[in-house]
Amino acid sequence: MKLFRITGSLLVLLLSLVAFAFVAVHPARAQELNPPPPSFETCKTVGNGTICQGNRIATNAPSDTGIVCGSGPSAFDVFDSSTFKQVAIRYYDQDGNLTRLVIHENYTVGQFSNPLTGAVVPYTQHDTISYVLAVPGDFSTASETNVGEVIFKPAHAAPVLFNAGRAVFAPDGTVEFRAGPQDFLDYFVNGDTSVIQPLCAALA
Repeated sequence: MKLFRITGSLLVLLLSLVAFAFVAVHPARAQELNPPPPSFETCKTVGNGTICQGNRIATNAPSDTGIVCGSGPSAFDVFDSSTFKQVAIRYYDQDGNLTRLVIHENYTVGQFSNPLTGAVVPYTQHDTISYVLAVPGDFSTASETNVGEVIFKPAHAAPVLFNAGRAVFAPDGTVEFRAGPQDFLDYFVNGDTSVIQPLCAALA
């Protein structure tokens, strides 16, 4: 809307009314949030800041996991595809800076696959990921805590990969704490390739 023809006190009055209406109807949006929440979250002001919350169904197209099975001509990269429901809650302080983020995920469909043969291993996953920012608004200072489980189980066979329990990561990615079987950490952090051999065999 252009207001080129409105001048003087009338313009001031109109702008004041618009600003008042905006704050009254959208109190959480009157203040810019850092970093801004995604579009699927709805925000509301609280006594000491702002809370944004929402849920969505997300789908991941087949993507390379970084897991490599075998060696030489028979080697293959493992791909992941999934569909899951995500519930996210963001907490901002009175200055509009993010202090904490909590994400709950429940996977309805998930599978690892061998793109060369089409072989798949389904998995179930339920987890909660929490981020706490040492410096509000600066995600590079966030520590991360993962709690939950991921079970990879071929049809009519025993599980071939298992990740469960709790893991805590420093802002630089260093593992500060771990509890429970953590096959992914053993492979990606410790370089233990033995933990993925049953998975590779199922996908070969």
